[in-house]
Amino acid sequence: MSAQLQRSKHIPFHLHLGYFFVGLMVLFAAVTTWFFQSSTEKILMLNAQNRVNNFARVATDHLDNLYRNAAVTAELMADQRIVHATTLEQRLESMPYLLTALRTRPALAAVYVGYQNGDFFLLRPWRNEVALIQRFNPPKNTAWVVQSIEVTDDHAVGRYLFFDQKFRLIENRINPDYQFDPRTRPWFKAAISTIGVQSSLPYVFYATDKAGVTISTAANQQTAVVGVDVRLETIEEVLSYYQETPGSKFLLMTAEQGVMLTQDGLPQMKQAEQGQLRLPLLTEFDGHLLSQLKEDHFKRAPGQSTTMTVDNEHWEASKQSITVLGGVPLQLWLASPHSELLGPAIEIRNHALLISALLLAFGVSLALWLARMASRPLIQLNSEAQRIARFDFSEPIQVDARITEIIALAKSMDQMKGTIEDFLHLSNALAAETNFQRLLVLIVSEMRKAALAPCGILYLAEPKQGTLEVVQAQYNDQIREAFGELATLKLDADQTHPVLQLLQQQASSMLLTREQVQLYFNFVITEPAAYQLVCVPLKDKTGQLLGVLALLLNAETAISAKRLSFVTALSGTAAVALNTQRLIEEQKVLLEAFIQLIAGAIDAKSPYTGGHCQRVPELTKMLANAACETQNGPYADFNLSETEREALHIACWLHDCGKVTTPEYVVDKATKLETLYDRLHEVRMRFEVLKRDAQIQALQAQIDGEDPQQLAPQLAQTLAQLDDDFAFIAQCNQGGEFMAEDKITRLNAIAKRQWLRTLDDRIGISHEEKSRKAREPAAELPVVESLLADKVEHQFSRSLREQMPDINPWGFQLNVPELLYNRGEIYNLSVARGTLSEEERYKINEHIVQTIIMLEKLPFPRHLQQVPEIAGGHHEKMDGTGYPRKLTQQQMSPLARMMAIADIFEALTAVDRPYKKGKLLSEAIRIMHSMVENQHIDRELFQLFLSSGVYLKYAKQFMQAEQIDMVAIEVYLPTPASAAL
Repeated sequence: MSAQLQRSKHIPFHLHLGYFFVGLMVLFAAVTTWFFQSSTEKILMLNAQNRVNNFARVATDHLDNLYRNAAVTAELMADQRIVHATTLEQRLESMPYLLTALRTRPALAAVYVGYQNGDFFLLRPWRNEVALIQRFNPPKNTAWVVQSIEVTDDHAVGRYLFFDQKFRLIENRINPDYQFDPRTRPWFKAAISTIGVQSSLPYVFYATDKAGVTISTAANQQTAVVGVDVRLETIEEVLSYYQETPGSKFLLMTAEQGVMLTQDGLPQMKQAEQGQLRLPLLTEFDGHLLSQLKEDHFKRAPGQSTTMTVDNEHWEASKQSITVLGGVPLQLWLASPHSELLGPAIEIRNHALLISALLLAFGVSLALWLARMASRPLIQLNSEAQRIARFDFSEPIQVDARITEIIALAKSMDQMKGTIEDFLHLSNALAAETNFQRLLVLIVSEMRKAALAPCGILYLAEPKQGTLEVVQAQYNDQIREAFGELATLKLDADQTHPVLQLLQQQASSMLLTREQVQLYFNFVITEPAAYQLVCVPLKDKTGQLLGVLALLLNAETAISAKRLSFVTALSGTAAVALNTQRLIEEQKVLLEAFIQLIAGAIDAKSPYTGGHCQRVPELTKMLANAACETQNGPYADFNLSETEREALHIACWLHDCGKVTTPEYVVDKATKLETLYDRLHEVRMRFEVLKRDAQIQALQAQIDGEDPQQLAPQLAQTLAQLDDDFAFIAQCNQGGEFMAEDKITRLNAIAKRQWLRTLDDRIGISHEEKSRKAREPAAELPVVESLLADKVEHQFSRSLREQMPDINPWGFQLNVPELLYNRGEIYNLSVARGTLSEEERYKINEHIVQTIIMLEKLPFPRHLQQVPEIAGGHHEKMDGTGYPRKLTQQQMSPLARMMAIADIFEALTAVDRPYKKGKLLSEAIRIMHSMVENQHIDRELFQLFLSSGVYLKYAKQFMQAEQIDMVAIEVYLPTPASAAL
């Protein structure tokens, strides 16, 4: 609306009247101003001349006093013992006097003494200036700085001494770069060659990069020269302090018109022909008002003012001469504009205009003020509405108003603001809660607070059972206990329960007697006599019933329609949060079921793993909890959040999920020749054939006429040898003993025995086996074959899919065998330890590779991204020799290292594996300690595993009683002395 008024150029009536009164007042003010201006201007002009001259004299006196104080300080110092001191210690003894001089004369920048032998001693008060800080780099609390140079054997030692406010030494710093010979300085030469106090021309101080003058005088015996520095900034401050008007100008220059100082500060030094710096001349000083002075102005006597015009503005200027002790005469020029000197006249004129304007504006201002006062509450309310639009609820609505309608509007806005704020707060609280059980508590408590209800009950719908189950009940922040056992409601049953009645009638509330409350809600109360039951259905976006929130209020303080609307609106947010968290919870339950299903399937697949996938998670969690609870050691600050515990839980259950890809016969391989069956039976049949051949050969020899008495011992010996050789082969097949070189030699000798095969071995077999046999030409039957052989058909080639390149996306570092399987009989029987060949052992170990590949393919949410790393690291070793990634201890997370310990301990102590007995507790601990010493498992976690008692807690829960023996854990824990190291 205001923009439209501006565009239409409308002028209110009160402004028309204001224009008339303004005209009269302007005319009156103009006449009055002219009269006062003309009558006082002449008097003020004379006064201006006197003021300029007086100001110049006062400034000159103070400037002269500044020079004299510096000169007196120099003369007094020249009579002190410091001028005869020969060491730094002796010079520091005079510090009280120097400190007093600088403290009583703050205008002095520094005092110092230069000695005839080249020594130098200076004291300056510390000022936090950039140049000083860069040059000295002082320590903290520096208040005074001493610069000292001592010359010994033509070698100058420069040093800085830093003192605090009480002149206590903070630092004594030798500075080889501080080389300074005072005897070469102009102030030293001038004072040593002339009697009395000398004043230098302005120059730039070495230490501060600031311009100033030096007052110096020689000691009585010419042994030293005392110097006092006065910064031109100090002179500028004196002149600025006595500046007559804000626009006044001043200029301090030498008799040769060398400009030393102006009201704008220190002028920039000029380069002389010899390379030295000099003062700029007045003729070179462009832009300054006093540079316009003419020759006749310089000829005027000191103290006589002159009027000059510059850029159509009149100025009053005055000159004063200053005689500096031992220095060149100086001239001080000051100029003030008439516009400022005539300020009183202008002020009188302005007062007259102001009075006229006030008289004119009084009537108009009164009306505008009243309108402004009336509109102020509306402006405040508009500002509050804008804050509400920005969701700013930091302050309550405050409106200063006396109009009834405006007060009512303010109250309504304040209630609206509170409602919106409560709604947003509750919505954010419900949306932020991720734990389902805590969400149920939060829904009931927040809805009770919103409805001002002491009692709240939350029912959740169970569609399969057609019921409403009580999941949360509260009474004055007490949870459920006050209600006893609350009945489950059946939706299709008799609608006698008041909650079901309200749902059926689609009503929001009903009154209940005390007895009805006790009957339906099992809630013992003594008062009040009646309650109001409010039911708020919670539905999803499709309208399906998720649950019901029942609120019980005192009937005398029944819920208002406004608050009921708020609770109903809030229930939509609660329903969304409830539905979301319920879906998430159901998804978690489903995921957990799948995980345990997979783990159970892995354990059920092979009796060799037993309940491994169920026990490792329990042991890992025990160790993780111990790390969280410990108050000392490297894990004192270790802690796990809920999401990290969830990731650990999933990783533990899925740490061997890759075993689903490992062939059963490889996992279950109990003998060296076992594949899908034990091929030792084939070997046995060959021995049987050889025994029959021996018997046939003996019978044939008898037929040929040989003596049976001689053949019988030979046959018995041959059969006995064959039995012994087969027994040896059978023993080798079991893999229980180490295959030494002599055993392998005998194995190869037995393998060379021959037997006759008369049947074709390429018929009735699978296509794959036939293709392997086809790698070499078929022999003509009958064929003589070795008793044991490594044939080409025994070699299973590794397909491209089974190969693992050195550079792979998972970072695996594996020594992949060339063949997928090698089922050569001699090759397998020659396995040194155990029953697995190199290819089969790789296949077993490959389960962790497949675990990582499978888990990294799963789209884990952000808080579960660590699952593959935890699950896939339990076969790594601390020294980086593990698999599949050869990670070191530093590259593994603590949780992965915990699982490695749990996996090993469970495998050592498990009793449900048919190929081995479970170790005793002490044996398992001893084996694991050796693994610690070999840097296979984490030493600190192993010590925590023992010191926290996790090993014993697990043993009592999962191990058999006969396995649990005494373990002296102190043997494996560090002594206090070693722990301190």
